[in-house]
Amino acid sequence: MLPFNTIEEATTFLGRNLTVAETLWFNYSAQKSDFYLYCHNILFLFLIFTFVPLPLVFFETMRSLGFLKYKIQPKVKTSLSEMFRCYKDVMRMFVLLVGPLQLSSCPSIKMVGIRTGLPLPSMWEILAQLTVYFMIEDYTNYWIHRFLHGKWGYENIHRVHHVYSAPIGFAAPYAHWLEVLILGIPTFLGPAIVPGHMITFWLWIALRQIEAIGTHSGYYFPWTPTKYIPFYGGADYHDYHHYVGQQSQSNFASVFTYCDYIYGTDKLKVQSRIYGTQNGGSYYAFTQDLKSE
Repeated sequence: MLPFNTIEEATTFLGRNLTVAETLWFNYSAQKSDFYLYCHNILFLFLIFTFVPLPLVFFETMRSLGFLKYKIQPKVKTSLSEMFRCYKDVMRMFVLLVGPLQLSSCPSIKMVGIRTGLPLPSMWEILAQLTVYFMIEDYTNYWIHRFLHGKWGYENIHRVHHVYSAPIGFAAPYAHWLEVLILGIPTFLGPAIVPGHMITFWLWIALRQIEAIGTHSGYYFPWTPTKYIPFYGGADYHDYHHYVGQQSQSNFASVFTYCDYIYGTDKLKVQSRIYGTQNGGSYYAFTQDLKSE
């Protein structure tokens, strides 16, 4: 809750007029508690998990319209009932674990210094902090992911996520409950080390989950702008990891591939993918020798 009752008080405190964004934020948040604002994440996650994968469902069920040429594993088809079953399992985990975890973690958000007041961060500050969050999450997630591909970690925890050897959007958060808890650590670590504004935190949670859905989409679109981001993995990179499954000791990156490159686990090179033709279109075909894993 903001410590101002009027815009005039906020203007006096800042020593300047509020920007349009700050005025909107004041009008929305002035009488709302920090706990209420933090709990917006629950709504955002529900909306993202529910609606962001829907275009991918359309692509998968309407292959005759020409979407098959963008499918990374075109011979694998996931039925509508299978995708809905995955969504129901994700929502069950959301209700029983993710939602309560979000509710109970509000005190820690305040403790690390994530603020809700004025002034709002500049666009450059938001971009800088989001970059740091992605880098920190990527590094810590890489090592946790490698651990989960050890014999014990995979058999007892991570194999649940690898049920989908050809990933689908709804399967991005599909995992063992313990994995959901463990991977919450890398997600929270960046904001804990470099705390920012609640708006930045909202953006971080939303963008990270949207990116995860895209990475698990099962489709590679040549026009995607993320291909111009240095060291960005993307759907084809992570799809190979799922394709190999339990044997995989490569392509652990969650977003960027720099850790795979540095530690020698970057197996999906340009030469290990070839363009082929199927149904009149181009698609990625994996040619990596699985024994080399």
